[in-house]
Amino acid sequence: MKNGIQHKVIAITGASSGIGKATAELLAAQGAKVVLGARRTDRLKTIVEAIEQNGGEAACLETDVTRREDLAKLAALAVERFGRLDVMINNAGISQL
Repeated sequence: MKNGIQHKVIAITGASSGIGKATAELLAAQGAKVVLGARRTDRLKTIVEAIEQNGGEAACLETDVTRREDLAKLAALAVERFGRLDVMINNAGISQL
C-alpha cells in the first residue's frame, strides 16, 4: 500500500521540537523531503543531520512565523533545494503573555 508521502516536499514550521520535530522525522522516514523552519537553528541542524544519517533528505532555515518574509524564504528554500513545495504544515504558534 502506498502512502502518497514518498517524494513529497513538505515544509514544517515549529520543527525544532515537539510535534513539529516528530512530524518531520516521521514524514522523512516515509520518504518525504522535509524543509524545517524554527527559531532555534542549532536544534534544526541536529534534526537535519539525523534525518540525513537515516537516508532522508532535509533542509532547514531560521524562521520566525511572525515575519511573513521568513515564511516566504522557507517556501523559496523548498523550491530551490527540491524543485517544488507540495505541502506546508504550519505547526508553530505564538502565545500571548
